[in-house]
Amino acid sequence: MGSTPSALWIAKGKKDIFLLPHMANRHGLIAGATGTGKTVSLRVLAENFSRIGVPVFMADIKGDLSGLPLPGGENPKVVERIKKLNLKDFNFEGFPVVYWDVFGEQGHPVRTTISEMGPLLLSRILNLNEVQSGVLNLIFKIADDNGLLLLDLKDLKAMGQFVGDHAEQFKTQYGNISAASIGAIQRNLLALEEQGGDKFFGEPALDVQDFMQTDPSGRGIINVLSADKLMQSPKLYGTFLLWMLSELFEQLPEVGDPSKPNLIFFFDEAHLLFDDAPKILIDKIEQVVRLIRSKGVGVYFVTQNPLDLPETILGQLGNRIQHALRAFTPKDQKSVKAAAETFRLNPKLNVVKAITELEVGEALLSVLDEKGSPTMVERAYILPPRSRLAPLSSEERNRWIKESILYGHYEKTVDRESAYEKLRARAEQLRTESQEQAVQRRQTKEPKSQAEQLLGAAVKSAAHAIGSQLGRQIIRGVLGSIFGGSRKR
Repeated sequence: MGSTPSALWIAKGKKDIFLLPHMANRHGLIAGATGTGKTVSLRVLAENFSRIGVPVFMADIKGDLSGLPLPGGENPKVVERIKKLNLKDFNFEGFPVVYWDVFGEQGHPVRTTISEMGPLLLSRILNLNEVQSGVLNLIFKIADDNGLLLLDLKDLKAMGQFVGDHAEQFKTQYGNISAASIGAIQRNLLALEEQGGDKFFGEPALDVQDFMQTDPSGRGIINVLSADKLMQSPKLYGTFLLWMLSELFEQLPEVGDPSKPNLIFFFDEAHLLFDDAPKILIDKIEQVVRLIRSKGVGVYFVTQNPLDLPETILGQLGNRIQHALRAFTPKDQKSVKAAAETFRLNPKLNVVKAITELEVGEALLSVLDEKGSPTMVERAYILPPRSRLAPLSSEERNRWIKESILYGHYEKTVDRESAYEKLRARAEQLRTESQEQAVQRRQTKEPKSQAEQLLGAAVKSAAHAIGSQLGRQIIRGVLGSIFGGSRKR
């Protein structure tokens, strides 16, 4: 495949390897054992996309991607690689970066609401079994039916308590609600809160359009999510990134096959998304990955072995970079052989042998050609990064965060006291209405309706701050409209 002005030069071997921008939204894979160069490959791809005006999202697992805004040249191994590959016109440069952090410590806070996350993903985060997940779905359903918007953990805990306390009232309409399941949900909510869940459920919720920005020179913004602390709860990490993907799918318009992607989303440590995941969740992930391409979003999974991903996902990843794998045991050898079989055969290359011999920064690559077919696998060195490999100091990062155009927006949380006051005002209004209805019933001897009973109970529970606007229908972004939902703001 020859070089064109729009092609992204990503590797150099016997042949130069180029990634075509109009094929980049057909997803990709970066695989290899720890320490073989996956993170550098991710960085080089991100830099290339940024240079052609494509925004990027990536999670920084180890804290070694923060140097992206500053030009490189300080690392002797990079300088050595430039000489080895005879890159005569290679220039170091920094890139536009926005830092994010679920905990608000190393970047702009990233939040969502309980309602937007929805019961399916929350069940995954809370490690609920099938019965408990069913009860959580009922909690959301009862909240929906009664206009109780769930924003943060406090809201969900209050709603769980309310449903548990009034389980008998809901039995006829919704079925049995197990006290044991309510207890399990509440205990897991407490555990999630201890992990920092109170930080990332709330408002203002993330607007994913803020990921889709370019700088004044037209380069795509590289969004870096600090994930070293988030990774201490691996299932939470995987589910949170899946929520981000689902939000992108839901909010972005159909664009077909654009000349370049609207966004590239790198999903690092991708195996965490699929470990012990129920089939229903894997099926929905497969749907999101398959359909989000039409929104102009390319998803690139980063993991140790291609076999970490389900076949239905792996089959959708057209652009592949395979770094070295180890083959110390029979199981390892089987994995190497299986990884080799995922490539289009090159008769001049023993892929099984090559996978175990690759140097750090060297890889086997296959990308999509002009017609969308995978090229024959080639062995090549990934080009060196142009940005600084060394992480930013705390002072440098803080300065960069404060210079961001977004600084101050996500840092200001919604005033919970104000929201509570509104709830109390509404609860007082309901109490007055309930009293008027009671007087009317006494006059007409009309029996109290089930709905009025429920509203009366809700008034009594208002002090627990369900944090909602009564009478407003809940619209959640649970994995997008493809799963039967819609979103209105």
